[in-house]
Amino acid sequence: MEKSTAYVLQVRPKIPARLARLEELANNLWYSWDRPTRALFARLHPGLWRVTGQNPKAFLKRIDEQRLLEAAEDRVFIGNLNRVLAAYDTYHEQRQPVQGSNMLRKDDLVAYFCAEFGFHESFPIYSGGLGILAGDHCKAASDLCLPFIGVGLLYRQGYFHQTIDGEGNQIATNTDSNFADLPITPAKNAAGEEVYTWVDLPGRRVDIKVWQAQIGHITLYLMDTHLESNNPHDRDITHRLYGGDKVMRIEQEIVLGVGGVRALQALGLKPTVWHINEGHAAFLVLERIREKMLSDNLDFASAIECVAANTIFTTHTPVPAGHDHFSEGMMQEYFSHYYPDLKLDREGFLSLGRTPTSPDFNMTALAIRGTRFNNGVSRIHGDVSADICGDMWPAIEHAENPMTYITNGVHAPTFLATEWIEVLDRHLGSEWSARLNDVEFWSGVDNIPDHLFWSVRQSLKSKMLNLVRERITAQHFRNHGSEAHLDRLLKYANPENPNVLTVGFARRFATYKRATMLFGDLDWLREILHNPERPVVFIFAGKAHPADIPGQDLIRHITQISKMPEFEGKILLVEGYDLALARKLVSGVDVWLNNPLYPLEASGTSGMKAGLNGAINLSVLDGWWGESYDGKNGWAIKPVSENLSDEVRTREETRTLFELLQDQVVPLYYNHNKVGLSPDWVKMAKRSMATIMPRFNSKRMVAEYLAKCYLPASQQYRLYKQNHYENSLAIANWKARVRDAWSGVTLRRLDNPLSQINYGDSVRLEMAIKLNGLGAEDVAVEILMGLSSKRDKLQSSVRYAFENTGKITESGEQIFAVQIQPEKCGKLEYRIRAYPYNDMLTHPLEMGMMRWL
Repeated sequence: MEKSTAYVLQVRPKIPARLARLEELANNLWYSWDRPTRALFARLHPGLWRVTGQNPKAFLKRIDEQRLLEAAEDRVFIGNLNRVLAAYDTYHEQRQPVQGSNMLRKDDLVAYFCAEFGFHESFPIYSGGLGILAGDHCKAASDLCLPFIGVGLLYRQGYFHQTIDGEGNQIATNTDSNFADLPITPAKNAAGEEVYTWVDLPGRRVDIKVWQAQIGHITLYLMDTHLESNNPHDRDITHRLYGGDKVMRIEQEIVLGVGGVRALQALGLKPTVWHINEGHAAFLVLERIREKMLSDNLDFASAIECVAANTIFTTHTPVPAGHDHFSEGMMQEYFSHYYPDLKLDREGFLSLGRTPTSPDFNMTALAIRGTRFNNGVSRIHGDVSADICGDMWPAIEHAENPMTYITNGVHAPTFLATEWIEVLDRHLGSEWSARLNDVEFWSGVDNIPDHLFWSVRQSLKSKMLNLVRERITAQHFRNHGSEAHLDRLLKYANPENPNVLTVGFARRFATYKRATMLFGDLDWLREILHNPERPVVFIFAGKAHPADIPGQDLIRHITQISKMPEFEGKILLVEGYDLALARKLVSGVDVWLNNPLYPLEASGTSGMKAGLNGAINLSVLDGWWGESYDGKNGWAIKPVSENLSDEVRTREETRTLFELLQDQVVPLYYNHNKVGLSPDWVKMAKRSMATIMPRFNSKRMVAEYLAKCYLPASQQYRLYKQNHYENSLAIANWKARVRDAWSGVTLRRLDNPLSQINYGDSVRLEMAIKLNGLGAEDVAVEILMGLSSKRDKLQSSVRYAFENTGKITESGEQIFAVQIQPEKCGKLEYRIRAYPYNDMLTHPLEMGMMRWL
């Protein structure tokens, strides 16, 4: 037979006038959290909706026109459409900022940079937790009506699609997105022209096209290098998320950081607050400094002060090795053209990213030096980050340095199952969505009748099991499994009988997350799973990075265990982990399992999503769970000493896991009353929802960023910018003077220390300080006093400030004094210190200098 050529012709339906606004709905990612909008599209053609990956824009291009014509005459459909449009219009007409955000001025604008954003599976420019968190941040900023934009990269290939073969081997496939199917449009400037910008790479210029996506009230700008004017290598810079080698990584980060700043310039946007979400975008600091020096004629020291004053850096990495770094040679190759613009020599430039432990240029070091607001993403991670980054403030104790924390949160409208909405409306009142952060209000979850709460949970489990069965069936037959064996596999995953205790574990397969910890004692696991009266099913899902062989070994290990006859049907591994599966799992499982190696879980958010749906967490006390666990809202695996080997720690914590499963989790679930539910289980599940919803939602998180970072950053920027940056110059000169003098600053005590006084008595202390040319107003002198028995003396101390007496010793030292009256009895310990002080500093200890007596 003679070969023929196949041509493709796309025939697009004409959308009837009555349905015209469907296109508007399809082009705003509001649909990613508004389920009635997605349901509206699904009703038109459920099969096509599934095939197009729940992508409204792709769906509208492919649906048969006859269905649209019929829908336009369908009163029920038109009624549903009108309700969706009414909700859409009400949401978008609300322009008044919510609670405190109105303290940002009319000309304020927050620019949020991240390497990935996860809104919905129909827009695949994310890989995992960082991207979903960034998406939730944007959604909450929209809900709060903040003046806010996002900046990222537009990848043609998002993270890979995963299949798993019969031996447990992960097979990664990548497919290019068709931009015409994505909810994006070319970004345009005020004149209506499409916006392009560029970056300089070694020996060439790379052109960048700017696209935009609408997320409720806010806009996300995305950069794309796949242009005819670029060579094939440069077109691929934005081709694949986290693809390629170090060369590709630095080029992506230049496009994101440098290109992102230039894109906003080309759009005529002037952010007053800049947020670097993880170090990938830290090169924006260099471009903004360069811009200040060229356009405002500032010197480098003044420019970096001005830039840092309104820039926030959030780190998500719990280990030093996880921070991006590039060799000196690579930085020289890519940034030598920056040296003259910044008026720095090679050494001066490279020092911006240097750490004491490595000559490499570290992106976290650059981010910290170029920002004044720094945070981790949970209380534990804040402490870990303060330790990891402690060298940035060498004389400051880690517990006191500028690294703080803002715990992550999740976007409740995205992850709260629809089934809960009517229940919450009825028993908490329709205002529940406006009172997401009200802890006392959410205690009202107790008012939901037990049988109704249990019924919703079982219904959600049934829907989750339907999807799990669908995925495992496709996986099984593709791997040439038999139908008889499939029945065995799915025996306990029965949507018609959702009374089996179901435990979920779904996340990235990285070794520190210890996905296979459950298999540390197979005999004990058999004992737990082999009670026919109390069956238990474990559902695993997740991807391993294609280059992470140990992570892929975990998938193989789970597959091997699941094939053992005694575990068949009780351990299930579901392929193709994505947002659609994640939403079903977090809402449908009974228990959410998380057992990372402490303290390597920066925050974790999947457990939050499970908790706000009434699932119960069983987790190592790491990340967010270290703040959430109260003894009544789930189960905790207390980490054993970090001084022990990883093997010993895992063995000990595995024992705790099995004890909890055997003695508490399984018996509690199956302690049914006469109506077939476990009252004590429902009590704990209600407390899970009531305690997690108000404290770990993204509206609370973004409101905290607003109060702790965005508002003070915008205020600092106005202070540093006024009168043509005179305060930027002043603080830069002051810091230079302090650095020159500080090595010669000394402290000497003048009074004779008392060893005992009576309660109520006061004591006067005097210090003589050699200021080495600094003024008395340039230092703060303090006494820190607390009980000597306290473990954390710094945090529990009371501070008393010394005042300058105006007197000088014969040798020229300034005399400072303080009169104190201790507030406690007992053995008190106190220490005396001095540090540089200027009321224009963003953080009082940002210089990293301290002198202790």
